[in-house]
Amino acid sequence: MIKLHNITKVFDVDSDLKIALNNINLEIEEGEFVTVIGANGSGKSTLFNLISGNYFPTKGRILINDEDVTKLELNKRVSEIGVVFQDPLSGTAKDMSVIENLILANIRNKRRTLKWGFKKDDNEFYKNLLKTLNLGLENNLNKKIGTLSGGQRQAITLLMATLSNPKLLLLDEHTAALDPKTAETVLNITNQIVKEKNLTTIMITHNMRDALNYGNRLIMLKDGEIVFDVKGSEKESLTIKELLFKFEDIE
Repeated sequence: MIKLHNITKVFDVDSDLKIALNNINLEIEEGEFVTVIGANGSGKSTLFNLISGNYFPTKGRILINDEDVTKLELNKRVSEIGVVFQDPLSGTAKDMSVIENLILANIRNKRRTLKWGFKKDDNEFYKNLLKTLNLGLENNLNKKIGTLSGGQRQAITLLMATLSNPKLLLLDEHTAALDPKTAETVLNITNQIVKEKNLTTIMITHNMRDALNYGNRLIMLKDGEIVFDVKGSEKESLTIKELLFKFEDIE
């Protein structure tokens, strides 16, 4: 589904070359939910930005469903990729209502016409959609989204990012700015959406417990290289203590 062939990314910082990713080779199958961990500077964000189209690799190729997207910019990949960032403010238009944000997300990849984008039966559709979150948001369709809590906004952003059934969902530490209880709620909603839609998903996280509890594959990065890759029953049997030992041993 996703293939990274010999991906290298080098940044020129004040004439000092920094290798952020070093000859990465990675294949992610359709429907896999991959959690990615690693220390600061390990290459997690660079990997995320290369797949999403924010960066281009210095060397190598990126394929999504056998389509070469290596040189496609973010706006050219938007129909295939859903993205949720760490900051709850990033994924929504704060001065627009909940339903307006959802409608814009729903028509994002559809052919543009001169017809009015808001329909009378939209309310019922989006109300039922919000009910799936179990946060009571179905009663706040016309409320400005900027007045909602960070957790509520992230939950809505998840809906927006997955409304068009993208080929790939990218989650960039999307619960890091939330309190533990809210983060757990958003992660459970994430897991529910990913399973129901069978979405191929990559989730970057600093939380080892979350990396183990969610997804069916775990990848650890260090100094721009994949140093640990585990999935299936092997991942399920892995404990936090073992993962921490692995992390410290590699460090």
